[in-house]
Amino acid sequence: MLEQEWNPGLLLKVSGSYWQTCALHTSVKLDLFTIIGKATLSGKAIAEKAGLDEMALARLLDALAAMQLLVKEDGHYKNTSAAVKFLSKKSKSYIGHMINHHHHLMDSWTRMAESLKTGQPNRRRASYSEEEERESFLMGMFVIGMHTAPTLAGEIDLSGRRTLIDIGGGPGTFAIHFCLKNPELKATVYDLPTTRPFAEKTIKKFGLADRINFLDGNYVEEDIEGAYDAAWLSHILHGEGPETCLEILKKTVSVLVPGGIICIHDFILHDTMDGPLFPTLFSINMLLGTESGRSYSETQLMDMLEKAGVKEARRLSYVGPTESGVIVGQTKS
Repeated sequence: MLEQEWNPGLLLKVSGSYWQTCALHTSVKLDLFTIIGKATLSGKAIAEKAGLDEMALARLLDALAAMQLLVKEDGHYKNTSAAVKFLSKKSKSYIGHMINHHHHLMDSWTRMAESLKTGQPNRRRASYSEEEERESFLMGMFVIGMHTAPTLAGEIDLSGRRTLIDIGGGPGTFAIHFCLKNPELKATVYDLPTTRPFAEKTIKKFGLADRINFLDGNYVEEDIEGAYDAAWLSHILHGEGPETCLEILKKTVSVLVPGGIICIHDFILHDTMDGPLFPTLFSINMLLGTESGRSYSETQLMDMLEKAGVKEARRLSYVGPTESGVIVGQTKS
């Protein structure tokens, strides 16, 4: 890998990049892109619709134009095609919920030094409500999952499998796409009761209520029940320490039939632990918000699977938009 040629200008650009972050977060929070929609509006019209000070808003709108999220022509503003697609609530590809989730995490990142001194999380409840945070997270995971699940459903061979358990499946996005790809498959989404209403609404929306059910449970504190041909664990192991991860995997293997497959989808580090970039940064995020969560390397995950009784584990070639990866293994026949 080529060494990054740092210089004062580039260092300051990285240092001040949160200015753009805050401009984006605020614009999404205020629904500016939704307000503009496919129209071309004056700054005054946008300010009136949003209930904002016209002169103050003009500075943000101009910055968004400089960021190439808006186009400014003759004192009027319109969304770029990307802003219409990803930042307007009227779009099916809207990712604003995940952006709001990122905003909820910012306070803990500004106080990272506290966690580095204590080794403990520092994340605290801010002015937003727990319900608002949960909605942003679940909706964000659903939309991000909608971008990746169709591809992953094609990458993982579930032919001949009849039952799948999606552990910590949240809104059920992956279970939905696995079932769409495999008409004979039925799935169970196993997650906390607070997730059930959103998941069942989403499952019903895709017309799969007769093939996907929701099972209340806590995969850390409780056993998992049933018997399945396949198990899917997407972005749950990074929330726990190594010992708890191993216990989760053992519980999962215990409900798989002989020859069943287990799939781990997560931010996977190099064995040297110093890359890829996003998984290294995400590991810090877990330090700030959890008691023992972290990103794991491929070898660490492979070792856990072996200890849990999984054989023939292998890493797929898939690389997600945020550098996620997939490891697939099989239980003993």
